[in-house]
Amino acid sequence: MAAHEAIDQLLTSAGVDSRRLRRALGLLGGGDWWTLADLVRETATSRRSIESLLRELTLERSGDRFRLPADRARRYNEAFGPDISDLTDPVAGLAGEHAETLERLRELIAKAPRGRHTLDHVAATADTVLRRALLLGARFWLPGARLLCVGDHDLTSLAVRMIHPDVDVTVVDIDERILDYIDAQGLGVRTRWTDLRLGLAPSARGQADLAITDPPYTPDGIGLFVARAAEGLRDRDHGRILLAYGASERTPMLALKVQNTLSDLNLLNEAIFPDFNRYDGAEAIGSAADLYILRPTTKTWPAVASRVDRLATAIYTQGPQSVEAASAAGAPAGEDLAEFAPALLAGEWPRELLPKVPRTRLSTLLAKPYAAAPERVAVAMPAGLETALPRLLLATRARHVRVLLAARPDDLPALTEAVRPVYDVTCRSTGAGAVLDAVRLPLPDADVARIVRRILDSAHGKVANTWREALAETAGLTRKEARAVVEEAAPWAGDLTALELPLHRLAGLPADVSETLAGAR
Repeated sequence: MAAHEAIDQLLTSAGVDSRRLRRALGLLGGGDWWTLADLVRETATSRRSIESLLRELTLERSGDRFRLPADRARRYNEAFGPDISDLTDPVAGLAGEHAETLERLRELIAKAPRGRHTLDHVAATADTVLRRALLLGARFWLPGARLLCVGDHDLTSLAVRMIHPDVDVTVVDIDERILDYIDAQGLGVRTRWTDLRLGLAPSARGQADLAITDPPYTPDGIGLFVARAAEGLRDRDHGRILLAYGASERTPMLALKVQNTLSDLNLLNEAIFPDFNRYDGAEAIGSAADLYILRPTTKTWPAVASRVDRLATAIYTQGPQSVEAASAAGAPAGEDLAEFAPALLAGEWPRELLPKVPRTRLSTLLAKPYAAAPERVAVAMPAGLETALPRLLLATRARHVRVLLAARPDDLPALTEAVRPVYDVTCRSTGAGAVLDAVRLPLPDADVARIVRRILDSAHGKVANTWREALAETAGLTRKEARAVVEEAAPWAGDLTALELPLHRLAGLPADVSETLAGAR
């Protein structure tokens, strides 16, 4: 079969959706050189579809770049009719007014922590992040509004603060590096540690007018992130959730499963902007994702409550918490647990194990203090939830906590450093994983250490409140004076609990407390 006949057959078989391939042919015949990744992203077409097109073409090549020879290009340089980009990208005409911001975003994204494949991270382009911020301003009235970013590896929060500095922006994320990086930019974004599988950070609940998320592209991942975004809305009548989601044009059933998930949450699809989001990577879905604007209905809230109560923790496409991972069932039970004699079991344990001992979910332990202060607590920690480790240790309020891990975390020193003021921590490897023991330390004598300890011992309480009271008692200040000192030194302490503090905030707590004590004297 002649090359042009094979191309014609390929286009014919694609039917009305052949416009993607025809555009790729036009670009290849335009005289410019293209890499495969650039052609995928520019056309928002899956890598497999582009590769199937390239196999049928005779191309000129220069390293990893290619194009159609001039004598063949003329055949495929067809007119595509009027440009309808404004229908899929309504703010394209606004981006040109923000060239400096775009360049700054490029720098920020280039210097940001690298994505983690176990969290399904793929970086959105700087242009995408800028256009998200512009769309928010073009579609909604933002003065005085509150935005919740449910995960923010893309740094959308920074773009919004740069374009709309009067918007109050909060980021909840599991990635400590991202939270640290966002804080380091000094743009006034509030950061909260959250593992959405264990609940939304308390200070982020019911506080936002708008929420935006670019979650793992699995049905459970979409369902979880969007449900948590809904929990973050304070305006239940007029609030909106913006969702980035993409699927290959080859897998419509996967997209249907996701849309069914949104339908199960009783969310109204107000708008879908095709291929609005572009990425450096994710070539399986054409390095592109649609942008959904979702509006909750009166039936959304009971549906959210029902769904988050039964959501699985395996929400990613890779790593120990992927949908296919067998290790998501939980950590192994230790042979010496009966000898440890726990007064409380936290997490998923075999039913036949110590059946008379009270049990609680990890999410419940983080959400509120246990009714009693148990002497010993045993925690089952599934693989992939290790970033919750320091928070769970603080939440137990126990004298001795034993944590059974599926494996010893590589970043264990960083995870446990923040709780050193409270616990003496040791960890040993076992044939079935690892066992961590945390034994509560006696109260310290030094003023700074005692204030830090009091904040961490009241892990479910508001950091600023506990800090203020401890400072007032230690330095002989009135509550008003203590409040002013704390607000000056730690404006981030506001309304969050110690369990929501990113690790860099927890680690810096002694220095910050020392600063307030010095200011009080």
